[in-house]
Amino acid sequence: MVKVGFIVEGASEKIVLKAREFQDYLRSKQIEQVGDVIDMDGKGNLKASSQRMNTQVQLLRDAGANWIMVLRDMDNVDSFSVVKREVYQAPDTVVCVAVQALEAWFLADSQTLSTVFQTAFHHDLPESVSAPFELLVALRKQYTGRGIGDKKVFARTMLGCGFTIENAAQHTNCPSATYFLTKLQTLASANQ
Repeated sequence: MVKVGFIVEGASEKIVLKAREFQDYLRSKQIEQVGDVIDMDGKGNLKASSQRMNTQVQLLRDAGANWIMVLRDMDNVDSFSVVKREVYQAPDTVVCVAVQALEAWFLADSQTLSTVFQTAFHHDLPESVSAPFELLVALRKQYTGRGIGDKKVFARTMLGCGFTIENAAQHTNCPSATYFLTKLQTLASANQ
């Protein structure tokens, strides 16, 4: 069983990775999560120059992590390579980038959003939306008359209605969710 530690940009990512469904997914792939999912409170704290990042990576290593997976948002940066260069790098670290943000993965989960919006819903190009959270706020207001006051509350709502990263990865135009899961499977396969 491969041991993986997770470091994320923000609270919504932490909520999704701590969810029972994601933990079940990890177990099904023979992946053991080491420690807690670490929320770095912003992409600036994910840099190699961040003492906090260095400390957190070392804590996960000391806890037995074979790999450290870092999940951050692209946030309208033009290039994956630019984003990945900004993040802490090490031979045991894998950087995954949600395009444009984790909320694009929410847009990709048509089944869950159909439940949340109480109507059939599908977005053709979820990762092409430059501000997916703002679109979700507007769509929820449009379909239910209610807005979204807090990203963390909405992440929990999505999970409660059935969101999984696997659902997002099934969308033909959500390759970053697919990449995230593929990297996890690759780490697990390499350890067998």
